[in-house]
Amino acid sequence: MIAKYAGGIRHLSKAPSSRLLFFGFIFLTLGGIQTAHAQGVATGGTAVPARPLPPGMKAPTVDYRDIATESGLIGVNVSGSDTSKQYIVETTGNGVAIFDFDNDGLPDIFLVNSGRLDKDAAQPKHFLYHNLGGLKFEDVTDKAGIASTGWGQGVCVGDIDNHGYPDLFITQWGQNVLYRNLSNGKFRDETKERGLLSPKPRWSTGCAFIDFNRDGFLDLVVVHYVDFDLAHTPHPGQTSQCQWKGKPVMCGPRGLPPETLSFYQNDGLGNFTDVSDQVHISGPKNYYGFTALTGDFDNDGWPDIFVACDSTASLYYHNVGGKLFEEVGVRAGLAYNEDGREQAGMGAAAADFDGDGLLDIFKTNFADDTHTMYKNRGGDNFDDDTIGSGLAVNTKYLGWGTAFLDFDNDGWKDLIVANGHVYPEVDTGHTAEKYKQPRLLYWNRGDGQFFDLSAQGGPGMSDAHSSRGLAVGDLDNNGNEEAVIVNMGEAPSLLTNFAAGGNSLLVRALTSGRDAIGARITITADGHKQIDEVRSGGSYISQSDLRLHFGLGKASKADISIRWLDGKVENFKSAAAGQILTIGEGKGIVRRQPYSSAKK
Repeated sequence: MIAKYAGGIRHLSKAPSSRLLFFGFIFLTLGGIQTAHAQGVATGGTAVPARPLPPGMKAPTVDYRDIATESGLIGVNVSGSDTSKQYIVETTGNGVAIFDFDNDGLPDIFLVNSGRLDKDAAQPKHFLYHNLGGLKFEDVTDKAGIASTGWGQGVCVGDIDNHGYPDLFITQWGQNVLYRNLSNGKFRDETKERGLLSPKPRWSTGCAFIDFNRDGFLDLVVVHYVDFDLAHTPHPGQTSQCQWKGKPVMCGPRGLPPETLSFYQNDGLGNFTDVSDQVHISGPKNYYGFTALTGDFDNDGWPDIFVACDSTASLYYHNVGGKLFEEVGVRAGLAYNEDGREQAGMGAAAADFDGDGLLDIFKTNFADDTHTMYKNRGGDNFDDDTIGSGLAVNTKYLGWGTAFLDFDNDGWKDLIVANGHVYPEVDTGHTAEKYKQPRLLYWNRGDGQFFDLSAQGGPGMSDAHSSRGLAVGDLDNNGNEEAVIVNMGEAPSLLTNFAAGGNSLLVRALTSGRDAIGARITITADGHKQIDEVRSGGSYISQSDLRLHFGLGKASKADISIRWLDGKVENFKSAAAGQILTIGEGKGIVRRQPYSSAKK
């Protein structure tokens, strides 16, 4: 009954204000009841059996394999103890970034690391891997000047001063770190000089660069998770918030002080000022935030922000003309699931999965629940379409990193999800859960529904790990996207599809000499239209390639339209498939690079 009343409130968003006040009071009361649940409790998501494919429809062959070891990606993730997680900070894991730090045309990989709570133990480093071509990588962390400076969490990429090279921002439990790219293969910690040093240490998770006022300079949003004090946090099993299915486990997030967001405005020289209060993004401390996902979700030309939140309502900040943000998650239908319940959100991804010209949002959640597909109906109005889209078939996995990608290049965005439990104790009990879990792969049928291909996805999908961050990108420039996944206590996975086929295009958009974060690209091939945006952040506290990949199916050419962040639109006709196009704002196509002929 509670859930149904709460769910109905969203649909009253256009009701008279007197009714809104009344129902708003009920909603706050019900919200208080919900947040009294112990962390990890199921939110009522029920698995729905998969629908069979329609007659005549055949799923593609897919064969993902993990080639990380032979590619040189051997750096081991460290996030607290490998066998027992005493505190929640040991469980959230880390993000990964795919970005071309030296502008040689080959995307590189950055892996964030945390540390160990034992101060006497050797502390790990982050890993920066330079792409040598042919899916081979070299560890250049030390050579690049990237030192381990704390307990790392997430990562996002953006060029803070339009000097033509992407800079690196790392969120941490402690002080965040900005590494400015020196354009010579090296980075320098310029956190303090650039105004990004926090007055006090905080636990930051997700981040994203975003030009919220469209002045041509990237601003920065940072998500904070828990106001965490190790010395004053209960031990496993000490309180009711530290129990899970009768087992004593680490405590949190419920029962721990929640946090809020920070927003930093760029002065045009790459220096930042905290304007969180001025742009109305700080808000009350009443949520546990993880991933920041940006995009123009209402098609008004201004980039908005969605925040996947753990065990509290998720947030949606509508950009009001580049002046401030308005949090309208409940009104937009993005705060809760279709039953009006909070979920334990982890990661988020955006794409126009059904081809209607609107960016939809997919959110990963805790175990004993479905992940959530929010279908965009236009005008800041979303519906929970998880069941309708065929994505309610799995509830036993705990999801983290996720991305839309077109693994068969048919022109429809598919979904990949990295999974892994937070409690190593699940392996010693009598539950069906496992700490290490396989990945999920959903094929987009092209009719608004997905089909679960996880079991047929190859060993790279079925191999079990306790995974966290995930990023996608065409690492060998051959027209097919790879996925890099962070595995707790292990080396990462590098998944490549040995059965990929179909035509595609890869587009890099540049403005003022840098990647045009926020630009929208529309591709039309054989009458089928696709949209996507250049995006910083997303997945689970991670960063995917800033170049956009479009599957074209059997089409040999496509028309391209780019809406730059200043609102100007440029069109390019009949671009041939099988190449990487670099397009500069006002300069046209500045580079054409044929795909690599590298074979898997």
